[in-house]
Amino acid sequence: MSTAAIQKLIDDNQKILIIQADNPDGDSLASALALEQILGDMDKQPSLYCGVDIPTYLRYLSGWDRVDNQLPKDFDTSIVVDASAQVLLERLSNDPNKSLLKQKPCLVIDHHSSPPTIDFADIKHIKPAVATGELIYDLSQKFKWPLNLAAKEFLAVSIMSDSLGLVSEGTTAHSIKVIAELVEGGVSLAKLEDARRNMMRKSPELLAYKGRLLQRIEFYDNNRIVTITIPWSEIEKYSPLYNPTMLVLDEMRFGENTDVAIGFKTYRDGRITAKIKTNYGKAIADKLAEHFGGGGHPYASGFKVTDGRTINEIKKECIALASALLDNLDKDHATT
Repeated sequence: MSTAAIQKLIDDNQKILIIQADNPDGDSLASALALEQILGDMDKQPSLYCGVDIPTYLRYLSGWDRVDNQLPKDFDTSIVVDASAQVLLERLSNDPNKSLLKQKPCLVIDHHSSPPTIDFADIKHIKPAVATGELIYDLSQKFKWPLNLAAKEFLAVSIMSDSLGLVSEGTTAHSIKVIAELVEGGVSLAKLEDARRNMMRKSPELLAYKGRLLQRIEFYDNNRIVTITIPWSEIEKYSPLYNPTMLVLDEMRFGENTDVAIGFKTYRDGRITAKIKTNYGKAIADKLAEHFGGGGHPYASGFKVTDGRTINEIKKECIALASALLDNLDKDHATT
């Protein structure tokens, strides 16, 4: 799709709805907020939507509270950021205004490699990049979109978030160049990191809960695969404070001989979700998630199952597939 269609969509429309997936992260929220700044400075009327409440750990980003969990009725076009799979927008299916999306033009801006499946998208700008913010920066340079300091800061947060501080395998020389140009434009990475760290401080209650979670992690396949399961009762109690899975998922990857960490959640309505992170050289997270209808990065992905299967069935299948994917990866490395 020609990028000229992107500029035309923005030129031809005034009220622009910016949509995030149901699993917002640093890239999706920061990209949405950056676009809000850009479009506002272009005298457009942007609005923000996400089907779920913004997680507490992201609320250091000024403007998070402008994200609405109900679709508005009055908009001319929409832009989906950091998602191109229909399954990641499940909350839209229950929104009374969902039909409006199909009646109006829609642009998707996403850096994931998973095949696009959003049925109401007319224009798809999907390119390999470390973060969606990198794509938005490139578009801003191409079309000379205005970038005030707030927009630059949000783009920096987006890139630093998904690149894990510019150390992920997806980080390229261009990613680093973009960050350098944003810093030259007035962005202070130290200031952004200080704000993030202050929001990451945890209450004694959360730290005690984190300790109990670490005691419950399970090891499989000679410790290559580590899992944690969060029941609905704990999701309900602790999610307003912090995402329970993310409390321990990174530490789980640091186990001796560990390649893959998987955090499962079980919901009251029977849904099961999983967050997957893998270590360097074990790029199987996207393939593992795609098997269950999800998607994401080779090193970080997720999926959701709503077909009534039990957590034990899902865990067994997921662990077996992860083991097979790791075996295949090791065989490929041995023959190269």
